[in-house]
Amino acid sequence: MRDLFQEQESVDPVVKPALGQVKQVLVPYPVDKAYDYAVPAEMDVRDGDYVCVPLGGREVPAVVWSASASLQRDKGDFKLKYILEHYNLPPMPEAHREFIAWVAKYTLSPLGSVLKMAVSVASAMQPPAPAIGYQICIESIPKLPEKQQIVMDIMADGQVRRPAEIADLAGVSAGVVKTLTGKGLLKPVELTNPAPCRHPDPMRDGPELSDIQAAAADHLRGAVRDKSGGVHLLDGVTGAGKTEVYFEAVAEALKAGKQALILLPEIALSNAFLERFRKRFGCDPALWHSNLTPAQRRIAWRGVAEGQSKVVIGARSALFLPFAELGLIIVDEEHDPAYKQEEGVRYHARDMAVVRGHLGALPVVLVSATPSLETMQNVWDGKYHHLTLPARFGGASLPQIDLVDLRVDKPDRGDFIAPSLRAGMIETLTRGEQVLLFLNRRGYAPLTLCRTCGHRMECPRCSAWLVEHKNAGLSCHHCGFHASMPKTCPSCSDVSSLVACGPGVERIAEEVERYFPDARVMVLASDTADNQDELRVMLEKIRRGEVDIIIGTQIVAKGHHFPQLTLVGVIDADLGLQGGELRASERVYQLLHQVAGRAGRAEKAGSVFLQSFMPDHRIMRALAEGDRDGFLAVEAEERRMAEMPPFARLAGIIVTARDERQALEVAKALGRCAPQGDVIHTLGPAPAPLSKLRGRYRFRLLVRAEKQVNIQKAVADWIVSIKVPSTVRVIVDIDPQSFM
Repeated sequence: MRDLFQEQESVDPVVKPALGQVKQVLVPYPVDKAYDYAVPAEMDVRDGDYVCVPLGGREVPAVVWSASASLQRDKGDFKLKYILEHYNLPPMPEAHREFIAWVAKYTLSPLGSVLKMAVSVASAMQPPAPAIGYQICIESIPKLPEKQQIVMDIMADGQVRRPAEIADLAGVSAGVVKTLTGKGLLKPVELTNPAPCRHPDPMRDGPELSDIQAAAADHLRGAVRDKSGGVHLLDGVTGAGKTEVYFEAVAEALKAGKQALILLPEIALSNAFLERFRKRFGCDPALWHSNLTPAQRRIAWRGVAEGQSKVVIGARSALFLPFAELGLIIVDEEHDPAYKQEEGVRYHARDMAVVRGHLGALPVVLVSATPSLETMQNVWDGKYHHLTLPARFGGASLPQIDLVDLRVDKPDRGDFIAPSLRAGMIETLTRGEQVLLFLNRRGYAPLTLCRTCGHRMECPRCSAWLVEHKNAGLSCHHCGFHASMPKTCPSCSDVSSLVACGPGVERIAEEVERYFPDARVMVLASDTADNQDELRVMLEKIRRGEVDIIIGTQIVAKGHHFPQLTLVGVIDADLGLQGGELRASERVYQLLHQVAGRAGRAEKAGSVFLQSFMPDHRIMRALAEGDRDGFLAVEAEERRMAEMPPFARLAGIIVTARDERQALEVAKALGRCAPQGDVIHTLGPAPAPLSKLRGRYRFRLLVRAEKQVNIQKAVADWIVSIKVPSTVRVIVDIDPQSFM
């Protein structure tokens, strides 16, 4: 970026602006400050306005950040460029600009990089180009050939339709529409794509709430009306009807003329959830997630910025959309690790949502059946309001959870399903009900090795094993490297010596098909559902009862409601407990609790089998006994004693380079001058657990500080004291969630 600004200075014409004609403009590039631009005499711009400015030979969208400090200069020529265009959009609200600045400072990210997340669709700055639709323009339809007659019969209602829509409805080619236009029977009409969710109806009746639900809904409605902000934890067991409760808060925001944002982990964006929204508010919400087309993103962004789209349901990045009149934020499944952005600007959407709510004086509702320890600690400290829904909606009961001791109830040789779980599956299928087998491991096997020499198939770009897929060879789930399965061992050249070790969901499916040949089996994982539409189709098949046994990863654990699903079997409940991650126990508990919650959500009772080699582990006992609060209390005490979050602060430092020696040298240099003292301590450097990723070597340092310490300042002052070669990257992760 330095070259861009040097180039700008060398070619700019000299402009002598009068007082008040200079604005600081922030561009969506990795820069740490806004830059001065001259305002043309005929242009009236205010802080927050969206503009187009020249930058290094390009024209880029930007945001007017403030009046320029250069206005205080007494004399001299200013080498400034003019703002080129003022876009016809409401200005970015001051609270959102403050939020962008706060996130940049907190995460130690360039200010412009955070802005980039808010103005991520440059094409949305311009009004959408009108499309052409067609409408009938005669009252009496003459006798026409069959295909033309079908079209005219469809168009007789007077509606304006696009050519593709007409052709699809009539089962004809677009040429037929063109012919009818030439005959003067249809006329072209200009259309624009309307913003989604312009007119949700908050007055539509929702489902009848229980007394406990109604009390929680009244509290949230009051928080929206008071406009006093605050954070509210909606804490309810799986199937308690939490969505219906917070929909009442959304309705209250709509009555007040405000917009609402509902954040969800992306994999939880299902057709069923959208159908519930549609039923409650009479229209589809605006969506924001990674699978939108460029055109959909353009329409959604502009609808939000103009204030036309009233409710947005989206993944974590939706938090940075520039809402014109935001009045409520919901963070559903607030515990989910997917809310942490691990690339670029490293932020946690749940925590940043709390900040956005504070800056905008609007309520934030965190929703979960298994709240994170950080959230619960804020509840215990009296910082968050706590609303509880202790029972399932409609009288449904929580499932019975049984622990299967794999040391005693051993699967047959080469199998992974214990006899007791298999017997439960037989009983469930005999009753015509559905079974879910859960294993959070994609593919056929996590490791392929040579039984002759012990060679393990590893990724050439990462320090990770290649995962075997039944019909797709070997692949790396970290970098996407792919290779065919070799016929001989790459190390000893022995033929047919490579064997699969351990199970993935495909291997479990193979076992299920062997024992249940007549069952309809579906494997549900991110690599079997390639996109959101395909996932929705698969989930709908399950809901319609067209599948008997579902074998899935965590993609099936989030918020889905399958009325016929009564048995859940967890193949490896111990998976995730190894590795020493700070939150390993908490995440295993949350994931298993969420998976168990898929069973028996309707009138039929549910049961859960947790297969474990450690059935006496405190996590397994807490799950079996339904003692979530007891588990959290023990977890909190262990963190307190270890001086770890939420009782301390952490910052992760990752040093990465293609040259291992160079990365190590920079890491050691950082280690030699790392912050050390009574209230702050630095660990490392050490090779990262995933020491090579996408061809780059990685070393980590970890800073731990007491809560009152300004860890950002300490880290920033430390990092800037080291000269880092351009081939080495030093990444700072404030409040790290992963230590890989």
